[in-house]
Amino acid sequence: MALLEVHDLVVRFDTHHGTVRAVDGVSFALQEGETLGLVGESGSGKSVTNLALMGLVPQPPGVIESGSVLYEGSDLLKLSAPKMQALRGNEISMIFQDPMTSLNPLLTIGRQLAEVLEVHRGLGRKQARESCAKALGDVGIPEPESRLDQYPHEMSGGMRQRIMIAMALLCDPRVLIADEPTTALDVTIQAQILELMRDLQQRRGTAIILITHDLGVVAGMSDRVHVMYAGRLVEAAATVDLFRDPRHPYTAGLLDSIPRLSTSEVEPLKSIAGQPPDLAALPAGCAFAPRCEQAISSCNEAVPLLESIEQATATSPRLAACPLTNSEARS
Repeated sequence: MALLEVHDLVVRFDTHHGTVRAVDGVSFALQEGETLGLVGESGSGKSVTNLALMGLVPQPPGVIESGSVLYEGSDLLKLSAPKMQALRGNEISMIFQDPMTSLNPLLTIGRQLAEVLEVHRGLGRKQARESCAKALGDVGIPEPESRLDQYPHEMSGGMRQRIMIAMALLCDPRVLIADEPTTALDVTIQAQILELMRDLQQRRGTAIILITHDLGVVAGMSDRVHVMYAGRLVEAAATVDLFRDPRHPYTAGLLDSIPRLSTSEVEPLKSIAGQPPDLAALPAGCAFAPRCEQAISSCNEAVPLLESIEQATATSPRLAACPLTNSEARS
């Protein structure tokens, strides 16, 4: 049985502009010790999906309309607030995308880090402080002991990001949700953080959901990749298969937009035409059809289902939500 299973998750937001389904029927499973990459443009529903797993969707305006999130057989969406609070940050932890809005500006770094260990591990102040200093050193922060007495505004954006990573890793969680964990970091520190996540995974078998725009990080870290667009999963495959042979036009567009250094010719960067759709007014058919150069008439008639396609295997099924993935359309 998978460590974490998400079934038909639907999250909507009731706004002045109408109902927005930020997550629409998303399903996936996460095995112990694996890394699942979640990619897609901004607004595709990646972060909202994982905020729902953590019980952090603001209600209102957010509503978890339907679905289930099973962690070791228990539905997280049905847990009481105290039980979810005991789980969050302990068994399941999250590295948030924006550290400045996630850290309390009125409390020192040490106070915010120590609280995690005091609540979930029952440590005293002195022991918690020692563990926090070590955690800051592990993520590459110099003079970690003195940094514990500083406030978030006294640190750079990259250092605040590393503090959020240290906080998420304090309790050695079984599931780590990393939402753009390396965005504000230079390449040297980025490599160090990714190595720290790999080490945690090897020591405890931590399962990681990696949300990122950096396809290079996905290629190096993930065992499987799920691609989201307009709140839905449009492709799922093993990382090697997806990079070698993308089966959805949107996935192909994302991969084509990566700059390549292997050619001696100077070529303009490729991009996906158009803009992501308005989630409050989605088209009747495939949400990507208005931007797709390969779209056919059936793409505008009905929303394509995420279905198994050729080359599927029992261990890593290939799924795509596009009529162009059948052999006749590709020939």
